[in-house]
Amino acid sequence: MHPESPPTHPVVPSPVETPPHPVTRLSTGDELRATALAQFASIGFAGTSLQQIADAAGYSKSSVLYHFASKEALLGEVLTPAIDRLEVILDRFVSAPDGAASRRRFVDDFIDFLLEFRLELHTFINQAQSLRGIPVIDRAGVLIVRLSDTLCHDGASTEDRIRFGIALGGAAYTLVAGMTFLNKDIAPADEIRQALAVVIAELLAPVAVHTSQSRK
Repeated sequence: MHPESPPTHPVVPSPVETPPHPVTRLSTGDELRATALAQFASIGFAGTSLQQIADAAGYSKSSVLYHFASKEALLGEVLTPAIDRLEVILDRFVSAPDGAASRRRFVDDFIDFLLEFRLELHTFINQAQSLRGIPVIDRAGVLIVRLSDTLCHDGASTEDRIRFGIALGGAAYTLVAGMTFLNKDIAPADEIRQALAVVIAELLAPVAVHTSQSRK
């Protein structure tokens, strides 16, 4: 008789450990841009120094100057993406056929812009007068005037122009005020988007729009 073989058990491979996903960290330049934007929007460009930006971001002033030649250059880096986006939105509105659909598309695009670039818009609307001569601010000013001229007919009434101002500046201020004074958004993003769609559409609805030819 052969001796009994010991019972065999299936070999279960050891589970392969999945390495943890690396935590994505902003680059130094991105961190400095984000910190500078928050400082410019809350304290003001004139009241913010490169040293304050460095301290708030946890870097040395020399690190800031390594990435950005000056405070004005940093402001340009911070605001240019927002201005580029607004220009795209305006160009699309101008090139579209006139009518309710094109205005509705513009309002939707503008709300997306507000929610993504609220601090940038707040900065260049509220500080434009004191920062004239800085190229990025001058470019933003030209674009805002163009936006106003596009949405308001040449003979637009004072009431229409005030409607435009409240729709643009008021929405930006309201969004930033919650972050500034309450340290949080005034409401969840979906609620904000829905409310903005209603309010901005109501404000701009009575405003006469240029014809496609004249607004180009």
